Amino acid sequence: MRVGVALCFIGHGAFGVMTKQAWLPYFAVAGVGEASAWKLMPWIGAMDIAIGLLALVWPCRALFVWAVVWTVWTALLRPFAGQGWPEFFERAGNYGIPLAVLVAVGLGGAWFARLTGPGLVLPEPVRRRLEWVLRLTTVSLLAGHAACALLLQKPALAHHYAVLAVADPVVAMNVVGWFELGLAAAVLGFRSTPLLLFVCVWKLGTESLFLASGAPAPVFELVERGGSYVAPLVLALLWRRPYVPSSDSLPHPSGQFPSHA
Repeated sequence: MRVGVALCFIGHGAFGVMTKQAWLPYFAVAGVGEASAWKLMPWIGAMDIAIGLLALVWPCRALFVWAVVWTVWTALLRPFAGQGWPEFFERAGNYGIPLAVLVAVGLGGAWFARLTGPGLVLPEPVRRRLEWVLRLTTVSLLAGHAACALLLQKPALAHHYAVLAVADPVVAMNVVGWFELGLAAAVLGFRSTPLLLFVCVWKLGTESLFLASGAPAPVFELVERGGSYVAPLVLALLWRRPYVPSSDSLPHPSGQFPSHA
C-alpha cells in the first residue's frame, strides 16, 4: 500500500513539475489565476514527489493523513470544475489506499514516528475494516471509470479505444463501461481472489492504453494510477491469507509493529 501511495504522488507530481495545462481549471476553482497557476504547478509537483518518496522511506501516520486529505481534495476538483462526479469516484484508488493504511495502523500513537516491522498481523476487527475499505475502493474506481464512459461519454476514453483501431470507438467504450460495471458488482457481491487478480490486470491493461494514446508523458499517467492496481491486489492477498489471531498485533504507540514469524 505504501508503494501505491508513492506511485500516485510521484506520477501526479511529475505532471506538476512538467506543468500540465489540464490543471488550469482546477486552480480556477480555488480562485487562482492562470499566470499564478503556471508558477505554482512545479512547487505542487515537487511537494507531491516528496510525499511519494517519504511514503517509501519514512512512512508515518501524519503523512498518510495528509495523503488522504490531499487526494480527496484533488479528486473533488474534477466535479467542482464541472467535469462530473464519476471523475471523483474513478480516482478512488488515490485516496482509498492511504485511507487503508490509516485503517491498518490506526490513529493512536506517534504521528511522525516511522512505522516499521515485518510480518504484520492485524486483529480481526481491523482486518475486516481494511478489507471493506479496499473492497469499496475497488468497486468505486471500477464503477467511476464505467460512468465516465456511459454517462459522460468522455472523449479521452473513446480515443483510447480508437488507438486499438476498433470500428466504432464509442460503441467499444460503452461495452467496456458495462463490463466494468459488472466487474464492480461482482467485487461487491463475491469474495473471489481470482476475480481481484483479474481486476488488477484489467486496470493495468486499460490504463496502459495511455502509452499509445499520444498523451504527454504517458508513463506518468500509468504510474499515477498505482492505487487502482494496488487496491484489488492487496485485497486479493488478504483474502488468500488466512486470519491468524494475535493478542499483540496492534502497533505500539512508538509506531513500531511487533514482529511475527
